[in-house]
Amino acid sequence: MSNTSNFYQNSIFWVEVDKIKPNPFQPRREFDEDALRALADSIKQYGVLQALVVTRKEFEKDDGLGVEYELIAGERRLRASKIAGLSQVPVIIRTGEEDKSADDLMKLELAIIENVQREDLNPVERARAFKKLTSEFGFKHHQVAHKIGKSRVYVSNSLRILDLPEEMLNALSEGKINEGHTRPLLMLIERPEEQAVLFKDIILYKMTVRDAEQAARKIAIERVRKFDSHLDPEICALEEKFTESLGTRVKIEKKEKGGKLLIDFFSNDDLVDILNMLKNSSQEQVASSQEIEKQEAWIEDRTPEEIKKDEDTPIDEDLYSIKNFSL
Repeated sequence: MSNTSNFYQNSIFWVEVDKIKPNPFQPRREFDEDALRALADSIKQYGVLQALVVTRKEFEKDDGLGVEYELIAGERRLRASKIAGLSQVPVIIRTGEEDKSADDLMKLELAIIENVQREDLNPVERARAFKKLTSEFGFKHHQVAHKIGKSRVYVSNSLRILDLPEEMLNALSEGKINEGHTRPLLMLIERPEEQAVLFKDIILYKMTVRDAEQAARKIAIERVRKFDSHLDPEICALEEKFTESLGTRVKIEKKEKGGKLLIDFFSNDDLVDILNMLKNSSQEQVASSQEIEKQEAWIEDRTPEEIKKDEDTPIDEDLYSIKNFSL
């Protein structure tokens, strides 16, 4: 058996494409037709440069023994070879395991490893392949990571994608959203209504990942703000005053000590406008302070009778009363 195994492992055979069955554990479900045709054109010109990997099984027929092959790795090359009109393709035959579960695991492992290394899987296919390894074969996240040469965090983050609703997974598979968009959507996993709204906004407005993350954080902050505003109506009133003064939404995050003032803006121009408003307000306060100082100095140099006689000089009544003068 060992010699037979070595013979198969170290040799390349030519097998008819019609005799090769697809791998039932193939994690990849989406194949770009244009890319397949381009590969088929290359195969017509140069041939199949890398052998497919298959298993070989014998079975009894009415007229003797038959042989069938099951694909482990190379489905894209097999499909392109059929498009190119090839009748045979080069294969490497992997000997099957005595234990069927071990044989199935080998097929799944090789299919996943090949696709991940070639980056041929979309994020949903990759996540479902990892899920199969963990749920059906009992792999831990770090073991899956070791098999594919990635980090444990990479595997864990991939698996989290499957927590999204099917509609969002389909959009991710079809390229309507990208993998980066799943992070802000997962931030709202316990708020399905807000999550659905954000998902539609991402597609409708073609939001970038950064914009989507900011939107998700705003939703989270809004929830906290609404909760806090019931407890502290003064904070809510201050937010309204800030909003009126700056012309944009302003939120106050109150903590045990201090807090944060969050000012919404949508462009660099908004930031410049807000800064100018703050500068102008500061300048007005300085001018007002200087005017008060002038009036104070004018009052100090005169008696109440002199002030009453000088009708051309306007005096702030509040300031005048502070000086204990009677008009």
